[in-house]
Amino acid sequence: MDVTNRFVLDFARGFERRHGAAAMLDFGCGAGALVQAARAAGLDMVGADVFYGGSEDRVRAVQTGLLGSAIFEARDGCLPFPGGSFDLVTDNQVLEHVADLDATLGELHRVLRPGGTLLSLFPARDVLREGHIGIPLAHRFRQDSRARFLYTWALRSLGLGTWKEQAPTRRQWAVDKLRWIDTYTFYRSRREIFRAFEVYFRSEPREADYIRYRLRDVAWRAPLARLLDLPFASAAASAVFRKLAFLVVVSRKAPR
Repeated sequence: MDVTNRFVLDFARGFERRHGAAAMLDFGCGAGALVQAARAAGLDMVGADVFYGGSEDRVRAVQTGLLGSAIFEARDGCLPFPGGSFDLVTDNQVLEHVADLDATLGELHRVLRPGGTLLSLFPARDVLREGHIGIPLAHRFRQDSRARFLYTWALRSLGLGTWKEQAPTRRQWAVDKLRWIDTYTFYRSRREIFRAFEVYFRSEPREADYIRYRLRDVAWRAPLARLLDLPFASAAASAVFRKLAFLVVVSRKAPR
């Protein structure tokens, strides 16, 4: 399990320690790695995903044997759960893939109980590195831009990029990967994102918590976590992190 999923898992464990037994949902669970780890840790977590065409997660979810019992398929923008089903909902690198953020947040609000919590990790438009294909700023060009294609092809030719084995040539890789991000990603400004969240939740940025977690995850880096306690250090580190990686947002549904 990668460090980001471990962060989400430990957040869920901490949530249960603070609030008692809790029903949890991992929205956009993919093949269910977090769901399996959470259930192995004794947490009451299920997952849901739309299983979009840009991945093979549905096939892998079937292979786990959990599809239909602990992993469920969302259809037509609706989650297959009654309103107020969950105390905690998590989504990790998911919301940049939804076309209608307002409708998605409305559905997450619906399935949360009053006072429930939503943990979201995902990039905004101002992130410098397009993390899905590994090319800096590839998502910042106009989609039909010839300059974007030449730029992406050039950087791939210099060795940058991810999933390199998925195309026979560097040129074809650039064509395929740009088509993928155009089809399956929807980057928004932070202002747009928080405006959408504010309709349903009270939200706060928590990138500093994630930075501390990453630092403490490696023994030799752990002492550096104390630097975030210095005046303005947390805010500065969070601002840089948002540019290099993603937002970390904790949102709460109003109690009755």
